[in-house]
Amino acid sequence: MSASTAAQLLTNPLTALLLVRRELDVQPGEWLLQTAAGSTVGKVVLQLARQFGFKTINVVRRRSAVPEILELGGTEVICTEDENLRMRVAEIAGEASVDKAIDCVAGQVGAEVFQSLAAGGEMVVYGALSTHRQTDPDKLTIPLFARSLIYGTKIVRGFWLQRWFTTTPPQQIGAALAQTFQLVADGTVRIPDGQPLAPEQFAEAVHLAEAPAHGGKPVLVFGS
Repeated sequence: MSASTAAQLLTNPLTALLLVRRELDVQPGEWLLQTAAGSTVGKVVLQLARQFGFKTINVVRRRSAVPEILELGGTEVICTEDENLRMRVAEIAGEASVDKAIDCVAGQVGAEVFQSLAAGGEMVVYGALSTHRQTDPDKLTIPLFARSLIYGTKIVRGFWLQRWFTTTPPQQIGAALAQTFQLVADGTVRIPDGQPLAPEQFAEAVHLAEAPAHGGKPVLVFGS
């Protein structure tokens, strides 16, 4: 595989695999609801959905992002720019309902995803994009409806890759890394090429990484 692909192997692809297989164990035919579907993790989840046979409801902020998500194999797309998230989830899933969700936005969007889950549903939060450079306390929380927790017995928990590495037995880490490597090596999962930058361009790399819809990840290239 390319150096760009190898450099990105241990973050987004591994995170996506752990979320859908270890954290939620999404089964063929089941719905998975995910936010920030246009992110790198989101796009890997779409590729894993094809591999493992589950269906996806993908939440994006901009209407312009919808065609790419569908092209990558997303089953359904909800655009919060002009659609009601909870109403659309109900329309899409119907009686089948949605029991599993992954969220990296938090804030009000995360709350609406939680409310959209069926009784007994689970949501794993692995990011908080809505809190980026925020000082407003309302943006730093996920407001959860207590009755959904009590009477719906819904579950919300977090996931952080660094903590997974420090709390997981080495054999399990090795197995997950091997599976991730194989999925990328055989072309099941494709990672967009990064944007090569010299170490002297570190400030520019950070700027690119923080920019919305920045394209490929900045990749620092050392030496010639």
